[in-house]
Order: sequence, then structure tokens, then C-alpha cells
Amino acid sequence: MPLQRKNYLCISEAVSPYVHAVAHQGTLHISGLTAFATMAQAQETDLQAREIVSQISAIAEEEGVSLANLIKVMIFVTDLSALGELRSVLADAYGDHRPASSLVEVQKLFHPDLKIEIEATLALT
Repeated sequence: MPLQRKNYLCISEAVSPYVHAVAHQGTLHISGLTAFATMAQAQETDLQAREIVSQISAIAEEEGVSLANLIKVMIFVTDLSALGELRSVLADAYGDHRPASSLVEVQKLFHPDLKIEIEATLALT
């Protein structure tokens, strides 16, 4: 089955040489998403995380699935001091369908306002 490279109108346009996601064999690999160009851009980590989760949810919905189909997330944060609030946002979003997860602290993201970036993998079946 060939790769399907996808962009979604429900989130900000991909402006670099990448696509929002690539589907392959029933799995959707979502590029790192941030709160860039949203109302949450200059907000705290938990509010940025809510925005990103809503973007992932919108993509899932467009694909006919939900966050219950999350396989794995890779989370990059610039400051671990807000970890408690972040965990609360993620627990609310995941409910009883918690994915595999990695959390990495990084020095900075591509814009100084950004505090978090999340990559996700969804099962499409």
C-alpha cells in the first residue's frame, strides 16, 4: 500500500517542506504540532497542550476515529516545571485510552513563545 501524504484544513497550514501526516498500512503518523498561530501561542504549557490535543482530535475526527485510537505520543517541552498541569490536560484528553508516550525536555522550539510540541501516531482501523 502506498504512503498517503496528508494536510488538513482543520489546523494551520504546513509552511515548511513537510505534511501534517503520513498514512501507511492503517496507521497515521502526525507531524509535531504546536500552538503556533493560535490564541494559545503565548500562553502557558497546559493551555498550549489543550490546543495541540484539540488539533490531534480534529485530525482524528476527520479520519473517522477518535483519541481512543492514539497509539503513541512524543511530547517535547521546554520546561518540566509545568509537568503536573500537563499531565492533567493529557489525562482528561485520553480518558481510559492512554497511549504509549515519551516526554523529552528540549532547550527551545522553533518560536520563543512555544513551550510544547506533540507528535502522535493514530490507528486508523
